[in-house]
Amino acid sequence: MSLSSSMFGFVLCLKQHYPLIFRMIKREVIGRYRGSFFGLLWSFITPIIMLTIYTFVFSFVFKARWGIGNSDPYEFAVMLFSGLIVFNLFAESITKAPTLILSNVNYVKKVIFPLDILPWVSLGSAVFHAAISFLVLFLFLAVLGHAFTLSMLWLPIVLLPFLFLIMGLSWFLASLGVFVRDIGQIIGMLMTVLMFMCPIFYPLSALPEGIGQYLYLNPLTLIVDQVRTVLIIAGQPDWLKLGYYSLISLFCAWVGWFWFSKTRRGFADVL
Repeated sequence: MSLSSSMFGFVLCLKQHYPLIFRMIKREVIGRYRGSFFGLLWSFITPIIMLTIYTFVFSFVFKARWGIGNSDPYEFAVMLFSGLIVFNLFAESITKAPTLILSNVNYVKKVIFPLDILPWVSLGSAVFHAAISFLVLFLFLAVLGHAFTLSMLWLPIVLLPFLFLIMGLSWFLASLGVFVRDIGQIIGMLMTVLMFMCPIFYPLSALPEGIGQYLYLNPLTLIVDQVRTVLIIAGQPDWLKLGYYSLISLFCAWVGWFWFSKTRRGFADVL
């Protein structure tokens, strides 16, 4: 069975080209801060500043509380920040996807270059920044005296199907962006919709039960909820929901990669 037709060809692609992917991720991350005074330190400074602002504005200015009767002044900021980490991981990859091929036209003309690794590079850069943000969150929880529990170890397992979903969408959008240039504008608006139609700024319990269930149609909702469960609430993941989510994510990853593989031969003609 050829690589292009294999059911898990996208995983074989990662295994085959991971040295090149790693080098390109490193270049992508370093290139973002090249020429700045603090360099890579900005990847730490930015989430620290944002978490500090969230804590001050929502905890002390608006005196927002995540749950009814909750007296913890910091919980809202922590819940908000954890939700935004998940959203930013998704948004950073998906918003770049439609222009991945357009911004790397020189690679299209190189027959031997594996174009399908470009979404892996974009995702790797986003994962790096998400990891730094999670580290800042852990440090903040430690300062607050939050107990570190074994449930936190489930975080990679919770995020893994989410990453496959992102890859599937990235491959599809990267290909579609070559033929439909307006897709980038549509994705920008869609990100705003997904952000507010997800329990990032509010708990699911704040919505009527009948309405809250529809929010699970948003691919971010379950992951945001499960990340908070394992990191902050110290609970176990919902394995049944994660199981269904994983199957859908793997299917989306294969469909996106298969679409990309079949359409890439037309990139040179359009570009």
